[in-house]
Amino acid sequence: MRGQRRAPLLGLLLAALAALFVLSLLSGRVWLSAAQVWDALRSPSDQLPSLIVRELRLPRAVLACLVGATLGLAGAVLQGLTRNPLAEPGLLGVSSGAALGAVLAIYTGLATALPLATPVLGLLGAFAAALLTLTLGRGGGVLVLILAGAAVSGLMLAGTALALNLAPNPYAAYEISMWLLGSLADKSWDHVLLAAPFIVAGLLLLASTGRALDALGLGEVQAESLGIDLARVRAVVLVGTALSVGAATSVTGAIGFIGLLAPHLVRPFVGHEPRQVLLPAALAGALLLLAADIGTRLLPFEQELKLGVLTGLTGTPFFLWLVLRLRRVAP
Repeated sequence: MRGQRRAPLLGLLLAALAALFVLSLLSGRVWLSAAQVWDALRSPSDQLPSLIVRELRLPRAVLACLVGATLGLAGAVLQGLTRNPLAEPGLLGVSSGAALGAVLAIYTGLATALPLATPVLGLLGAFAAALLTLTLGRGGGVLVLILAGAAVSGLMLAGTALALNLAPNPYAAYEISMWLLGSLADKSWDHVLLAAPFIVAGLLLLASTGRALDALGLGEVQAESLGIDLARVRAVVLVGTALSVGAATSVTGAIGFIGLLAPHLVRPFVGHEPRQVLLPAALAGALLLLAADIGTRLLPFEQELKLGVLTGLTGTPFFLWLVLRLRRVAP
């Protein structure tokens, strides 16, 4: 039954994602026709519509799909690993580490000298945070890993706040603040090519944990009796999260709630087995982020709304509903 329900859901998600991808190429402050987009993709030229599609909107749409899929899949994996419906990709401190690395690039002026310094240092920050979380949580259970992630996240957030507080000039403080709000605007193919290999590698690692997550649903003792190496699973999840979410955050900035929402949106249709949730959650995450990015361009504000702001505004009501629902069903 679950397989029969899962196949139509995957088809629906793919169709909706394709439709939004096309809409993303059409929409913006300068609307383009379907014919202009098709001509730009089929026969590139130096005309303005072709440049808008190929150099601005196409990499932005591709990055939205990659980042959204990353957040959705990481959220589903972490919810399965911790057996906590409120788990999300920032749980292990990776997002905060990526944010600190990117902020340091802006703080030191490297971002001005080298355009890709921000995502590169963001990646290094994500890996450093993941290594610290893994070191602190080694030898303990899931609870110890979560506590280690919370401690690392707090440390990285404190470093980010310190850099913002000690910003050398108002321009640096403004750039840091804007980056922390999260955005896909002004992203180029360079950003896609930098982040994509890490994102894909992380996605493959996270997707490989499906069987172990199903076993963990029975409890840690039962999972070990089935031959699951829990320490290895936690390490794979942490490394996969560091690669994929770290790379995504280093390029786009902090984007919340996608990783929390996506698994919950698809779970009623595929059941509660973690392995069945993974692929639909990835597609739902890509769909949500792409829709949010289109929304930032279409909302009638003089300045384009930051993506992290919009996902926060739309995700918070769902989060509150989820908390109230869990409170009602909790024993």
